[in-house]
Amino acid sequence: MKAALVLTALAATIAAAPSRADAPHLEKRGNATQLVVDGKPFLILGGELGNSSASSEAYMAPHWARLKAMHLNTVIAPVSWELVEPTEGKFDWSSLDSMIRAARANDLRLVILWFGAWKNSMSTYVPTWVKRDQKRFPRAELSNGSGVEILSAHAPATLDADRRAFAAMLGHLKAIDSAGNTVLMVQVENEMGMLPIARDHGPLANAAFEGPVPAELTGYLAVHHATLVPALRTLWEAHGARTKGSWAELFGSDDAGEEVFTAWHYARFADALAQAGKAQYPLPMYVNVALNRPGRKPGEYPSGGPLPHLIDIWKAGAPHIDMLAPDIYFANFSDIVARYHRPDNPLFLPEAHNAGNPTGPANAYLAIGAQDAIGFSPFSIESVDQSPGALASAYDLLAQLSPLILQAQGAGRIAGFKPSQDYDGAAHAEPQTFNLGNYRFTVSFEPATSPEKAAESGGLIIQTGPEDYLVAGQGVTITFIPIKDGSAGIDVAEEGRFVDGNWVAGRRLNGDQTHQGRHIGLAPGQWQIQKFTLYSYK
Repeated sequence: MKAALVLTALAATIAAAPSRADAPHLEKRGNATQLVVDGKPFLILGGELGNSSASSEAYMAPHWARLKAMHLNTVIAPVSWELVEPTEGKFDWSSLDSMIRAARANDLRLVILWFGAWKNSMSTYVPTWVKRDQKRFPRAELSNGSGVEILSAHAPATLDADRRAFAAMLGHLKAIDSAGNTVLMVQVENEMGMLPIARDHGPLANAAFEGPVPAELTGYLAVHHATLVPALRTLWEAHGARTKGSWAELFGSDDAGEEVFTAWHYARFADALAQAGKAQYPLPMYVNVALNRPGRKPGEYPSGGPLPHLIDIWKAGAPHIDMLAPDIYFANFSDIVARYHRPDNPLFLPEAHNAGNPTGPANAYLAIGAQDAIGFSPFSIESVDQSPGALASAYDLLAQLSPLILQAQGAGRIAGFKPSQDYDGAAHAEPQTFNLGNYRFTVSFEPATSPEKAAESGGLIIQTGPEDYLVAGQGVTITFIPIKDGSAGIDVAEEGRFVDGNWVAGRRLNGDQTHQGRHIGLAPGQWQIQKFTLYSYK
């Protein structure tokens, strides 16, 4: 009876939602690819829930309103296979439906994470009937024949069962949400990869490794030879850049060659799920990745995931996956996002470090302004919703600027900036220079108590007219000169904010605030927007 009442309430909510012509989808606009929702570009200002939070409606109840108050517009939330198919062939969508109800009640969107056959490499979110039937659903094996708690990607029954459940979820989403577009995208599996060695050594995997490399992969390598990721191109060329032969013959029998084999089979598995899901409801779909630390061997990190050196394997093996999305917990954020933003791979950041990480706000501005990111989301967002720190302020400004950001992306009218960092956290706070419109801008970062503290500074600039600009951020000083000869001055500068899409000016800035017309300054520790107009003179 309780389940029936829940479904009745959800149906009533759905009936009240306005009709939408199209499902959320990706669309090329200028040089950028954007997420389009309800017919308009949409910028995800997100936060990902902790792994277990969404499994309890009661646990989540106090968080939804606080997340909305933090200026999020999207929550990234897991749906686990064990909860939705506790008995084979019988589905229970109550955990998913409760999230959709709560998101709608708080004017939030959702991105669904499918915790199916794998979550963080392991197979701990699969139903009991899968876990206990190791004959039908075999585990991956080490070279000595012992099993690990990872389902083999080579088992047809595992693919069939996971694909059936995933397609059923997409069919359910279409039935209950295609009128409301609450769910924007779906993640396929979670941080796939083999541990603690480079590949599965079970009987099915060994037979596949001895067999020929599929023509779909060798054909892709041949067509894209000149633009392959350097590490993959070097590996393939070292073995003769051949287009026929076994995996060992084309890529070697060491860890590097075995990892290519692993990546291909994970990619094919994910692609089969995406293809089946999109046949039910064609939402954008992505696969996330646990990144590798320097100096580690495949298996010491999740081998075969869509890592930077394996992006092309995944692009060849998973054409129904729209994006490969890095989960970034390392300091070298700028370098990582640049490697994942490609013409064939829009940038989405589902786990951009933990929600309390102090560099998160500046990272968001860099990704959105410099790399045309469709969205940004730190992890364990509910852990900070009572003390959000700078993230709420930074998101507040991005929410105000979203329409202008989305117009500027792909049109050469936006730039993002922050100090870059090395993997070990060392920051490079040297000034950064770029052209926007008719002016060359130089951004300097405020001196801080340490280089690492300087990495919390950053922002973005949007060109809104021939000589008109908006800047948002903190801890930066911006100077400017005409790209052609001459000098530049500030005609008007003012602080303010957007209210219902309209600019509401605060103080008119001059004198000391602009160093007598020499620069635009955004003080450290205070996320703010300034609007300014430049002019040039001889």
